[in-house]
Amino acid sequence: MEILKVSSKSAPNSVAGAIAGVIREHKCVEIQAVGASAVNQAIKAIAIARGYLAPTGVELICIPAFVNVTIDGEDRTAVKLIVETK
Repeated sequence: MEILKVSSKSAPNSVAGAIAGVIREHKCVEIQAVGASAVNQAIKAIAIARGYLAPTGVELICIPAFVNVTIDGEDRTAVKLIVETK
């Protein structure tokens, strides 16, 4: 499964395009975000991607979870959003 990492500075429209592209190709994608602002950008991107894909008959589901990641040698907790086709 492809992993997209989203930061607080990520542009939701760009991330949405990446999500839509991966969904079209692989039918699922994992999005990782650390921090409230990054999670906010990720959720906005999923909503925008849904708008891109819905007219083609593709419905999305999102499964949230937590995952531990290492950033610059430091362990952090990230929000993992698994996005799949319905």
